[in-house]
Amino acid sequence: MDLLNWSSSQHYDHSGDYACRVLDLYSCAGGAGMGYHLAGFAVDGCDTAARPNYPFAYHQGDALEYLADLIATGDIDRYTLVHASPPCQAGCTVTVGTNASRGWGGTHADLVAPTRELLDATGLPYVIEQPNGRAAIRKDLTLCGEMFGLGVLRHRNFELGNWATARPAHPRHQGYVRGHRHGVRREGPYVAAYGKGGGKATVPEMQHAMGITWTDVHAELTEAIPPAYTRWIGTAFNTARQEVLV
Repeated sequence: MDLLNWSSSQHYDHSGDYACRVLDLYSCAGGAGMGYHLAGFAVDGCDTAARPNYPFAYHQGDALEYLADLIATGDIDRYTLVHASPPCQAGCTVTVGTNASRGWGGTHADLVAPTRELLDATGLPYVIEQPNGRAAIRKDLTLCGEMFGLGVLRHRNFELGNWATARPAHPRHQGYVRGHRHGVRREGPYVAAYGKGGGKATVPEMQHAMGITWTDVHAELTEAIPPAYTRWIGTAFNTARQEVLV
């Protein structure tokens, strides 16, 4: 698939038969979902906001309520894997650091624990994704952009439920993240895909650095994870699943 020629007006039809189907909770604009798609999954997303750029089947609503309903009705059995990226503002590095000192981030609910409780109730393999910080997840995997030759570092931690895979080596970073830090301007091979000003990435720079071209909404890009991460996870999951089935 040519992501560079992807149009946000296009959507994938995953209504046919697929070996694996993933439920993408707290899906935002589909960075995680696209990675699973590239790994061969059919993808269904769910988030509270309208996401017209989401390129797969989409349910707008509360992720926890939707998951609970799928469990109650038995429709959860349509899925092979569940991926969840609960809002991280209560525990991510940015909010508990500089922004917390400014009084920001104190009112955001921690949704990791109730999300995990419902994921355990599904009985399915699952993935919980969070950025670096104080979020209470088990860090079974840590992925960064340098592992995939991307123009961002964007470290993300992943807890794996009911399945496991080997943890990849973390390569040495090749330089600084471009921008102003504590009054000092630095250049480097990576861009800061969050916030505005101070040398942070423009929308086109974020799109190119993360491999996300189907949305040009700044807020969606700053929340997204690069599809390369979940493509790697989806491929690892399929390998682990085949080893069990053989």
